[in-house]
Order: sequence, then structure tokens, then C-alpha cells
Amino acid sequence: MNDVIENNIPTREQIEKLQSEVMALPQIEPITEHYFSDGMYCRKVWRPAGTVVIGKVHKKDHFFMCVKGELLAWSETGMRHLKEGDVICSKPGTKRVTFAITDSIGLTVHKTDKIDLDEIEEELIEPGGVSLFDSDNKLKDKTLAHKAPVGEIL
Repeated sequence: MNDVIENNIPTREQIEKLQSEVMALPQIEPITEHYFSDGMYCRKVWRPAGTVVIGKVHKKDHFFMCVKGELLAWSETGMRHLKEGDVICSKPGTKRVTFAITDSIGLTVHKTDKIDLDEIEEELIEPGGVSLFDSDNKLKDKTLAHKAPVGEIL
């Protein structure tokens, strides 16, 4: 089970400050796969060990799962140590930070009938957030791309 390991609950401002610091570092484009089935959208993201991912703010309930490796997940609900098979039920307004302890795969499942990634993002993500990545997890500015060995990226 993914027990809360720290009760130090971050504020949205703290997460956004961390995001601004991480955005100044070299970036990688994580391998991302998309799956669609009868009103569901599944997003599978590979995370090399040592990678920090700061997600966008979601408008709707969804599932976040660690399907490979180990992740630390830090959000307004505390810090959790996730291992293969652990599931978090995310509520609207959640902004999550994950750190890949080992090479990991994170998976989200969302309820939507849309199959266009930009339309899905418009439906599921709060507007106005700052992000270096588009709806397909590709860097908007390719000059920020960094091909780093595993563990070099924060």
C-alpha cells in the first residue's frame, strides 16, 4: 500500500516554486504512450531514475498508478512512496510532483470520449498553467532537450 511517508503537505505555491526551479534545468522528453477505449484515456509515461516530473493541474478525478519501479509522489495529500501496483485516486485541483527512485513507469487513466490529445488536455487540464511540454509530452522549445544518461536529470 502507498502509505503517506511525510505529513509535510506542500502548498500549491511551493510546488510551483519547485516547478520554476526544475524548468531552468536541462529537460528530457519522456517516452509517452496513449491508449483509448470506450470513454477512457490512458497515458503511460516512462521515467528514468532520477527524473522529476511536475504534472499539470487536472480538472477531474483520475487514477495515477506506478506500474514499474519506485516513485515518490508529493502533492497536497502528502508524500507517498509508490511501488509497482500502487494506485492513487487523484482529485480535481491536484498538482503532483514525482521523483523516479528507479527507472519507472507512471500511468494515468481518465474518463473522456475524446481521442485528440489537445482536446483531451482542454477538457481535463486547468487553463493557465505553465508547462514546457505539449499534450503529447513533447518539449515546446526543442533547444531545452537534453539527452542525459539515466540519473543525471533531477
